[in-house]
Amino acid sequence: MTQIVPVILCGGSGTRLWPRSRATQPKPFLPLIGEDTIFEATLARCASFAAPVVVTRAAHLSHVEAQLGGATGACIIVEPQARNTAAAIALAAMRLPGDAVMLVCPSDHHIGDPKAFAEVACKAAELASQGWLVSFGIEPTGPETGYGYLKRGEPLDHGGFRTAQFVEKPDLERATAFLAEGGYAWNGGIFAFSAATFLDELTAQAPGIAGPLREAVAKGREDGARFYPDASAFAGADSISVDYAVMEKTARAALVPARMVWSDIGSWESLHAARDKDDEGNAVNGRAELVDCRGVLVESDGPRVSVIGLEGVVVVVDGDEVLVTSMAGAQKVGKLGGAMNQ
Repeated sequence: MTQIVPVILCGGSGTRLWPRSRATQPKPFLPLIGEDTIFEATLARCASFAAPVVVTRAAHLSHVEAQLGGATGACIIVEPQARNTAAAIALAAMRLPGDAVMLVCPSDHHIGDPKAFAEVACKAAELASQGWLVSFGIEPTGPETGYGYLKRGEPLDHGGFRTAQFVEKPDLERATAFLAEGGYAWNGGIFAFSAATFLDELTAQAPGIAGPLREAVAKGREDGARFYPDASAFAGADSISVDYAVMEKTARAALVPARMVWSDIGSWESLHAARDKDDEGNAVNGRAELVDCRGVLVESDGPRVSVIGLEGVVVVVDGDEVLVTSMAGAQKVGKLGGAMNQ
């Protein structure tokens, strides 16, 4: 059986979930769905695989170590600064054996069917062991314009497909056409590939990342379970997403279809969609009373919130901050001064 090593990326700030998510405690480390934090839930669904590698920044290190719990043998790579996902994944690849299959998981996604996730991960790992760089192709549940899409190509082993095309976030008309045509999936940013294959492709496609990071790892230092890459060398790496740096350029891109109740919880609107709701579509966390409301989300860390006669509204109370927005406006929360200066 192929060894699967979860590589969990903890680098985001989650500004679109302000004021609940802040720089000091971003969304992976909050219990947004259920009692466990999103990071803890990510660890739990990867528990049947090898000990995880967590890539994070110093600002999040205390949260990571406090929530690792019983993840025996976990390694933590501490990035000196943000350099996007290609660099974060490359750091993990350079610290693993070449034949290890990396299961790259964002730490801030919700997956409602962990069993289905594990089954897809095993299929992806088999393809990865054959030299493919595999994306999880999330089955679309609607014409979403906030995600990139993957177009399915020719069939491969283990229920996979060659990736025929990576598509940027479409407008509503194109997204609707994708669903009508079939053969398209959401690009959820979950991947599987061997460490050696990924580094070979990174070297060929993005030498401005591979070269500086090899130096950063060679000059890095260990401190127990932590590894600190050399900050000066790391700063010289290009800051590019793994999609742009490798996945959209490689001739070895593949996908496995994934139906696992997935959400990136990228906004208050998507959190509302992921939560349990009453018969009127309302979701409440905290003290609240709703009268004649439909499709309302209330999140309060203390004060009682009363809402009457509203539809499609978000109300968030966190400490001394209050947010009120329509669901349609929730995508713009990250532009607020409070979110940008959190």
